[in-house]
Amino acid sequence: MEKVERAVWYFEQGFNCAQAVVGAYCEQFGLKQKAGFKLACGFGGGMRMSQTCGAVTGALMVLGLKYGQSEAEDRRAKEKTYELVRQFVEKFESRNGSVVCKELLGCDISTAEGMKTARAGDLFVSFCPQMVRDAAEILEQILSESP
Repeated sequence: MEKVERAVWYFEQGFNCAQAVVGAYCEQFGLKQKAGFKLACGFGGGMRMSQTCGAVTGALMVLGLKYGQSEAEDRRAKEKTYELVRQFVEKFESRNGSVVCKELLGCDISTAEGMKTARAGDLFVSFCPQMVRDAAEILEQILSESP
């Protein structure tokens, strides 16, 4: 579970949820870490719109790095990736009830009021690390089960 702990640590060091997950895994699949952090930067906080949780989108990026289509005619890779994305989302929703940031947090951090609520409740410290952990644990499971 080294990568799970690393993802949580990156989040605690100041990277957003998407960056934390991508940063823990990207080099394993051929993407330099600095590029991974940059790539995932805009996905934190549900793409800053409180939509799909950044830990989820980060994990989906990692699935794409390992299994994704890189040749237009490689439909098998595309379909495998889509299936693994479906499995990931299903498992994350089963654990947490949703993949939507504002539903998970109970507030919409894309608004000033929602951000104030999240900060007052210390959600980025008390809640979000668990979302990063859950995403990385599910990702570990899928990566270990899929050749």
